[in-house]
Amino acid sequence: MTNTNLNLSTTSGHEVLAAAGKKYLRPGGRIATEKLCQWADFQPGETVLELASSYGYSAITLAQRYGVKVVGVEKNPESVARARENIHAADLENQIEIIEGDIFHLDSIPRKFDYVLAEAILTMQSPPGKAQLLTKIHQRLKPGGKFLSHELLAADKEEQIHADLARVIRVNSTPLSAANWIAVCGTAGLQVQKHQIGSMNLLNLRQIFQDEGIFNTMQILWNILTQKSIRQRVLEMRHVFKKYHPELGYIIMCAVAQ
Repeated sequence: MTNTNLNLSTTSGHEVLAAAGKKYLRPGGRIATEKLCQWADFQPGETVLELASSYGYSAITLAQRYGVKVVGVEKNPESVARARENIHAADLENQIEIIEGDIFHLDSIPRKFDYVLAEAILTMQSPPGKAQLLTKIHQRLKPGGKFLSHELLAADKEEQIHADLARVIRVNSTPLSAANWIAVCGTAGLQVQKHQIGSMNLLNLRQIFQDEGIFNTMQILWNILTQKSIRQRVLEMRHVFKKYHPELGYIIMCAVAQ
């Protein structure tokens, strides 16, 4: 099933993939997120602020696996409603709260957190937007708190990749080199202590199986094959991903608030 309210020719790339049935939309896939969680070393009762929490899948996993308390911020009202339904079904309403709001207005949340988690969020922002959001993230962290980030990497050809990605993804996707990601975090008072880079295989069939499992992968492939509007957009994105395969990847970072 896909969201028939979407205009699949103009909507963002991540919404197209979600309409195809994809749940894991991180550039490094599930394995990279698992590594980020290992670095975090979550402890029961600690607090996590998750940006753009979508349907609440990540928040539910964090709460179940690590016993942390999660506040998610999500702008889309339909996603907020679905996230709350999923949290209720998981019986985790005492551990997870979803706030309908803009990630650029984090100052409306009065408390501070042990962690802030942002996956595939900063890439979508312009350079001034990245700087502004990172400053707001720093303000929401306790002293010594950790910022956990999972983003697109442009090892080279940043400008060319930006132009082609913006064309096919329909958002201002601006990946950076590892050095530039670390520098922009540092400017906001977030010192990167650990980072890892790797290939971006978001539309690689092997990674889709790893991330989604056999049943959901078959559903995704069926939707792509049978729905022309989805298929055209996915093929456009896949072409750009293959074109820049040597340069385009993912980066995960664990930074500490100074």
